[in-house]
Amino acid sequence: MSSSGITSFGAYIPRLRIDRSHIAKAHAWMAPSLRGAAKGERAFCSWDEDSITMAVEAGRDCLTNIDLKSIGRITLASTTAPFADLQGSAIAAGALRLEQNIASMDIASSQRAATSGFIQMLQSAQSTLFIASERPVAKPASPQELGFGAGAAAYVTGTENVIAEFLASATVTTNFVDHFRAAEEQYNYYWEERWIRNEGINKLVIKAATSALEKAGLGATEINHLIVPPVQRGTAKTVARQLGFEGNLADDLQLGCGYTGTAHPLLMLANVLEQAGPGEHILLIGFGQGADAIVLRTTEHLASRQPARGIKGNLADKLETGDYLRMLSFYQGIELEWGMRSEKSGKTMFSAQYRAVEQTAGFNAGLCSHCDTVQFPQLQYCVNTDCRKSAAEFETISLVDVPCEVFTYTSDWLSYHPAPPLNVGFVQFDNGARVLMEMVDIGNDGLAVGMPMRNVFRVKELDQERGYRRYFWKATPSVTKEA
Repeated sequence: MSSSGITSFGAYIPRLRIDRSHIAKAHAWMAPSLRGAAKGERAFCSWDEDSITMAVEAGRDCLTNIDLKSIGRITLASTTAPFADLQGSAIAAGALRLEQNIASMDIASSQRAATSGFIQMLQSAQSTLFIASERPVAKPASPQELGFGAGAAAYVTGTENVIAEFLASATVTTNFVDHFRAAEEQYNYYWEERWIRNEGINKLVIKAATSALEKAGLGATEINHLIVPPVQRGTAKTVARQLGFEGNLADDLQLGCGYTGTAHPLLMLANVLEQAGPGEHILLIGFGQGADAIVLRTTEHLASRQPARGIKGNLADKLETGDYLRMLSFYQGIELEWGMRSEKSGKTMFSAQYRAVEQTAGFNAGLCSHCDTVQFPQLQYCVNTDCRKSAAEFETISLVDVPCEVFTYTSDWLSYHPAPPLNVGFVQFDNGARVLMEMVDIGNDGLAVGMPMRNVFRVKELDQERGYRRYFWKATPSVTKEA
């Protein structure tokens, strides 16, 4: 039987970044000690990003050159899902254009959700898209506000052309409470750092890691890369010292991204896989109500299965801001007076949404088989006045990955928008489609006719009254991986 493991991987980190010094400066009047930890920058979500939209973007990065029909199930791990009772993995599956007969599942309730779920998928022969996505929220002026980030990592697991073979795993499960967040609360409550280090990391993590290495038949000195999420400062060095590890301590991504909770071990793993060579051993740690340890070995297929953007590309593709209140507003940490224009109802008609889901989720346009006209949305007949053939003869094609550019644009400061101005205009696709779209993450350089764009999955509208959010595709300036 073929060995199981990772067959593809990808990642997403939001483009918005803020230097931690700006956060510390905003709180200097009451918490001057924060300046000592204000090093590097952290990523944060725009108002229209959440764990689902990030999961889709990471999934797209992972699924490059993958046959979508080969995916048998999708699993999403997150403790910051936007819905308590609506499956995020099902929404992501539609946006990623996966088959409707796949299995779907969400995993939550622990910082260990990603590694625990990942262990189950790594041991299965079924081709699975596994995504960990997190948008942690911290109380203003807390150390977590400085340390947190946002991001998602995606993996396809199975037995075909494995790039990182699963060797062994071990888990320690116990109700060790280092922090918690009640179901009705917005912020986490943390216990003393010394307790977490001495009783949690020094005992539980070491126990899981030692057991996994024993099952794999390896010693700590045979591990090339040790991945320990930055639960607190110095965690990785503490674990390495106790294990007798002498290899490469994986970059904790704190300086350019920030701690992303349950997604972080898998984000760090993606970064390691971008740099590792064949035949290298990786020890991956997850921590939360116990500990997980996973041992992997890279193969000769790794170099040929690199993601389109990956960690390196995502870190380079950034928009810097010094506006702390912008981040606070996007994370509902401040209530602003938006005026009467913001009082409109955003109620979604679920029946209409379902009828249009084939077009909207996967951004599917219609290609006329007679005149090759591409149109979105698809009408009952071809929009080419010289053709006018029935839509029954259209071929469905997705616009998601089609190269496109700005055709027209306008910046609206009068209409209500959570991140003013509202940038809208026509986007011209290389296949001939022309679609009126919202344009996001523009930056100080602004827009220009002919500017290359790419499509991103985002929240289209928030229904504040009912707590529902509607998703669609938006256009953003295109940046190459080398940028």
